[in-house]
Amino acid sequence: MHPQRREFFARVAGLGLVAALPWPSPARAAVYPDKPVRFYVPYPPGAATDTLGRMAAQIYGQQFGQTFVVENRGGGGTTIGTRAVATAAPDGYAIGIVDSTFTINPGLLGARLPYDTLKDFAPISLMATAPFVMVVNPAVPAKDLASFLALAKAQPGTLSFGSAGVGSAPHLAGEQLKQEAGVQLLHVPYRGGGTVFTDLLGGQVQFAFATVPTLLEHIKAGRLRALAVTTPQRLPQLPDVPTFGEAGLPGVDTTPLFGVLAPAGTPGEIVDRLSSTLAQSVRQGELHGKLVGLGFDPVGSTPAEFDQRIRAEVAKWTVVIRKGGIKAE
Repeated sequence: MHPQRREFFARVAGLGLVAALPWPSPARAAVYPDKPVRFYVPYPPGAATDTLGRMAAQIYGQQFGQTFVVENRGGGGTTIGTRAVATAAPDGYAIGIVDSTFTINPGLLGARLPYDTLKDFAPISLMATAPFVMVVNPAVPAKDLASFLALAKAQPGTLSFGSAGVGSAPHLAGEQLKQEAGVQLLHVPYRGGGTVFTDLLGGQVQFAFATVPTLLEHIKAGRLRALAVTTPQRLPQLPDVPTFGEAGLPGVDTTPLFGVLAPAGTPGEIVDRLSSTLAQSVRQGELHGKLVGLGFDPVGSTPAEFDQRIRAEVAKWTVVIRKGGIKAE
């Protein structure tokens, strides 16, 4: 073959090889994130979940050099803001924070839930948990959990507890206590947690569950008496208060959780970057100290660990809700 013809065909073949090579997509070619990321919070500003969400968004902004815009989408028992994550494009530019309500809602709302909790999300990291403490008004003649349960059995349905509403984590903690101890207790739902503690201090309700920072001042001042905590080990803030496990009721384990997730289908490499960035700061970075100072237990899990925790919590709360015959308001 003539040398010029060989050169021509070689060039054509070379062009064909180049054309056949897998070119990177624009999304993969770009350095993530190359534009602002929307960070959904399913509560109005000021809630505990909002506080943690803003902490996470700040860490991401610092580490990635890009803006993570917090957008509060409260309402619908957190389903409005969480649905915004589920229906967003799975490209890493929309993520959000959830709490225990996310794992309670499947059992509470059932088919009315506007997304599939186990299929429509890509878990990123379990950021932190917040242990509960059970407290009673000092007028209740019970010095420990055993005497409280004896009183509850002697006076069925007369001891009342308040919560922020039907299906809230404090409500389900009380329901766990009822089911595990086999006692009748009266649930009094409120619209928000503030009034619960006003009435608890005033004696209108006899006991309640809440996070330790919420009640620590009242416990130390003797205005409320702590009977047990929902953690596997005793808390350094309340070293003299036993766990429910020590008191013989390990099934009372309500511990609110807070974690970050993305829409299902978000590229794995983006999920992993978001997870490792947040987890590192939660475990040993500046975020760790802030969380501890606020009374949270820092976790910083992997995506797989958070997914496992979500599934376990959904299964647990579905059983508690069905057994208790609890219906959403």
